[in-house]
Amino acid sequence: MSYNVNAVRARFPALKRPVVFFDNPGGTQIVDTSLKAIQHYLVECNANHAGAFATSRESDAIVDSARAAAADFLNAAYAEEIIFGPNMTTLTYRISRALARNFQEGDTIVVTHMDHDANISPWVQAAEDRGCKIRWVKMNPEDCTLDMEDLREALAEKPKLLAIGYASNAVGTIHPLQKIIPMAHDAGALVYIDAVQYVPHGLTDVQKLDCDFLVCSAYKFFGPHMGILYGRHQLLENLQAYRVRPAPTGAPGKFETGTNNFEAISGLLGVLDYLQWIGDTFGSSYSNQYAADYKGRRLLFKQAMRAIQDYETEISLSLIQMLNQVPGAKIYGVKDPSQLDRRVPTFGITLEGRKPRQVAQHLGDQGIYVWNGHFYALATTEYLGIEEQGGLIRIGPAHYNTLAEINRLEKALQSM
Repeated sequence: MSYNVNAVRARFPALKRPVVFFDNPGGTQIVDTSLKAIQHYLVECNANHAGAFATSRESDAIVDSARAAAADFLNAAYAEEIIFGPNMTTLTYRISRALARNFQEGDTIVVTHMDHDANISPWVQAAEDRGCKIRWVKMNPEDCTLDMEDLREALAEKPKLLAIGYASNAVGTIHPLQKIIPMAHDAGALVYIDAVQYVPHGLTDVQKLDCDFLVCSAYKFFGPHMGILYGRHQLLENLQAYRVRPAPTGAPGKFETGTNNFEAISGLLGVLDYLQWIGDTFGSSYSNQYAADYKGRRLLFKQAMRAIQDYETEISLSLIQMLNQVPGAKIYGVKDPSQLDRRVPTFGITLEGRKPRQVAQHLGDQGIYVWNGHFYALATTEYLGIEEQGGLIRIGPAHYNTLAEINRLEKALQSM
């Protein structure tokens, strides 16, 4: 069955509103199965962990199921490599504190000017605490790609860790991690990946990436507010976590401080059920490409993300063509229609003569929701020299947006 955006939209109750949600990079709308799973949990099995009674056992079973499904979604080797937390930022601080125990004065940590601050500040602060050096990697302002030569020079300093995004949450650039991660490992560095902006749009396979850590957020891919972290099993086992004494001594429990948000974890399981539906309904034509490497649920996830990716490529192409017709509009990042595989559909733009907040307000008044500012990618807007002008207007379609909504956006921009 070919991709049917109307069937997809029917799964999202919020899309009944007569507005356009292009604010997806900041948080997508939630799918029906996730909502139902949250309600089911709170009504039927709302209990704390490890009790000797039915609702606690049922709650624990849901968490175990969600962990196994998330492992399949990211293609982790073990369910124990999946850690749940309130959000990406909190999880990154937890891991950075644990890793920092092993940093020594004079060690180098590498960060980039293209990252969300949640993958910068935790490492900068850890470096300050331990007397380490922070090495910043430059970006190419012409197309908002990473300066690979500068990265090579940074890795030549034999850093302890490279913190890098999978895709920019400000301008959509996908970093070539398949090249970068081997380079970092050859230099002796661990690699910590912020995949928050990539996971909703593409195939994520931690085993093929061979990364050490990867973190994402369920509310960026159609679920509740919570974070998910993958860590290589042996690394997690060897790290000394900051934990209370009664907490588990092994992974993942030693990193899941306090009581988890069990209803959100249940909602994550609902999202992953939905993505299996996408894979089964619209992705079966891709099965021959992936069947040799993936089976069962993992295969459905791969098919789902490929179907989403192909549809979003059409949306991105239409959006670029439209923005090129808007007087004074400037697209930051990759905009060559033949290279859309180098970006996700997250577009940072400016409009000549207009402040980003003014544009966002104008669009919001017409029922089109976009973000403005730096989106916590402060290092990026500062590097581009646009922070003092108010940063960027961020337009972020998802797989439930339509070409008709892009036409509506064009009319609203042309009316300014």
